[in-house]
Amino acid sequence: MVTKERVEKLLKEMQNHLFNELLPFWETHGVDEEYGGFLTYLDREGRPTGETKKTLICQARMIYTYSSAHRANLGDGKYLKIAQQGVEFLKRYFWDNQYRGWIWITEKDGTPIDQSKIMYGQSFGIYCLSEYSMASGDEEALELAEETWRTIKAQAVDIAHGGFGEFFERDWTPKKPGVYGGDRKSFDVHMHLMEAFTNLYEATGSLKHKQDTLNIIKLIFDKMVHPEYGTGIAQFSFDWKPLRAIIFKNVWGSDRDAEDPEGRPLNNTSFGHNVEFCWLLNHTLNILGEDVEPYKEKMKKMFDHCLKYGIDWEKGGVYCEGPNDGPARERNKEFWQQAETLVAMLDAYLLFGDEKYFDAYENVHRFVMDYVINHAVGEWFPLFDENNNLLWDYMAHAWKINYHTVRSAIQSERRLAKILAQLK
Repeated sequence: MVTKERVEKLLKEMQNHLFNELLPFWETHGVDEEYGGFLTYLDREGRPTGETKKTLICQARMIYTYSSAHRANLGDGKYLKIAQQGVEFLKRYFWDNQYRGWIWITEKDGTPIDQSKIMYGQSFGIYCLSEYSMASGDEEALELAEETWRTIKAQAVDIAHGGFGEFFERDWTPKKPGVYGGDRKSFDVHMHLMEAFTNLYEATGSLKHKQDTLNIIKLIFDKMVHPEYGTGIAQFSFDWKPLRAIIFKNVWGSDRDAEDPEGRPLNNTSFGHNVEFCWLLNHTLNILGEDVEPYKEKMKKMFDHCLKYGIDWEKGGVYCEGPNDGPARERNKEFWQQAETLVAMLDAYLLFGDEKYFDAYENVHRFVMDYVINHAVGEWFPLFDENNNLLWDYMAHAWKINYHTVRSAIQSERRLAKILAQLK
């Protein structure tokens, strides 16, 4: 039974972590005091590793996180100031005035290293600037979010098949196929475009952004969700033929590299992406003022698949990936899947009222609190094996910063408080 005492215990733990560990860590880590923007390579003690490259994805996600924390009435204004200096660096060094859009990687001082146009990064340009504009009232930032939207609509839309191309050279010519990504589309990127377009609609109230968001939702369910199992399919050809998912040269998952030309099996799905999509979709429908009812059974399929195959009910936590119809294949436990599953399972419980979803939340919550959080420092460790042994121990990297962890803690705290209020 979901009791008041049970929820109170979990809420207190989450609040203690958020307010006394996680947010204090990011108040004092990450900002590049010399050049502006953010330094995102930190060892297990939170110290800079010496690697100083700046990636679009991390700069944008850091801006989003500090802006969203300010919008959540946290930080007494200091988070907005941190976000503001990040926005100034982003605009000065990542925006391409010649070809429009955002470049991918710079040196510490803003000197370009990789000027590719990666749709993953463009989506977060829209996401962070629309969030920052809502936090600050900065109309110039919102206009740049709009300009990013106009640019990808002009340069990256696949008119023939729908959706967006994802890998381009600086001048928006498509990259080569295969590991360079020029011939692929993905569920992950289109999910983040839904997230970005939702934020842009919230910031502007423009019906064109609402319609774009609805179009992305329809496209995801029509083309990117398995017709039988209801789970997300990772990668596709331009005409939406499912392909074995590969890792791309320009997009790395932490220390992984594009070394497997065959890719994952076709019968494969990501537990983390599936449930992240569900809670983001629920948020999107709320912001758009759309009815959740037509989507509930589709979301339930994804939630239940994660419960059946993704949650480690014995040792705690959620696995990375597995087939649509059987136990997890990649049984490592990565920080971001834990973060997204926490929010998702609370949403599932609030949507359906079934205690099994709260049990799943509590399972992952316990794993995060007991294993994943580096309590002495405040942030989360990145990766564990299936037996909960720590594999990687840094606090931040080219992909791992505060986007998943802070957002998860804020959103989980908010939902636990809502559940507790319903029980009183």
